Amino acid sequence: MTGATLRTSFPHPLSADTTFENHYTIADLAGLWRLGRETVRLLVKEEPGVLKVRMGRRKFLTRYSVPDSVARRVHTKLFYSTA
Repeated sequence: MTGATLRTSFPHPLSADTTFENHYTIADLAGLWRLGRETVRLLVKEEPGVLKVRMGRRKFLTRYSVPDSVARRVHTKLFYSTA
């Protein structure tokens, strides 16, 4: 493969590969952060990088898988905000 170059570019600065990171459920994060599950769900549901697995047609059967890097980002924004 002479002349071939490997180019990796991310369209969004937060879209790193999270495949091999630890992933957390909403219940895991709620226990770690000592918050309610619904509160954690509302915090992470629109974050880039969160995997949403919908089982069936109903919304309440959606499972969220939150990569470690996303959980750290949300936790930092939540607990160390400058506001």
